[in-house]
Amino acid sequence: MRLFVSVDLPDALAPAVAAVQGAFADASGLSFTDPDQAHITLKFLGEVDQDRIPALEAALETAVDESDVTPFSVTYGGLGVFPDLSYISVLWLGVIEGGDELTRLHKAIEARTTALGFDPESHDFTPHVTLARMEHAGGKELVQDLVTDWEPIASNALAAQYPGERGPVVGETTVEEVRLTESTLGPDGPVYETVTTISLG
Repeated sequence: MRLFVSVDLPDALAPAVAAVQGAFADASGLSFTDPDQAHITLKFLGEVDQDRIPALEAALETAVDESDVTPFSVTYGGLGVFPDLSYISVLWLGVIEGGDELTRLHKAIEARTTALGFDPESHDFTPHVTLARMEHAGGKELVQDLVTDWEPIASNALAAQYPGERGPVVGETTVEEVRLTESTLGPDGPVYETVTTISLG
């Protein structure tokens, strides 16, 4: 099973995520993710034998408990790229509020899963929602321009609370759980299915 641990965006935010992706529609080379499956990956686990699932679930429950994170608010907004603007592989939507709690969850989950033998992360954790992957650099300049000089698609009341934010303010939600998710690769992209859910607090 190809697994990852995630915080999922609610269905109500999918249209706003899609609207941001739409602003990049003319950038050739971008392969967009499904806005209905938008999520923040707390830990990518890779291929996992099914007989390891019970121990993994127990480790995740312990990690969430040790993180001492109770239900919290996340505001999604701002744009960024990995690894940098000169060479873009991923376009992402960031987190304006709630990043501290997401980082605490990540660190606790990282510690418990590496103790089980899963590979440690090779880079620092940046809470983000992947919007697209850049398969070739045809539209790189357009992506660079939009990321560095975003002009809002439309004004909204939430955006007015963050006047200095570079990029869109997509919305806010309360995070009450993390999920162990299975990703099955198909011809039309990955299909996600929840394996287990761990409640916060």
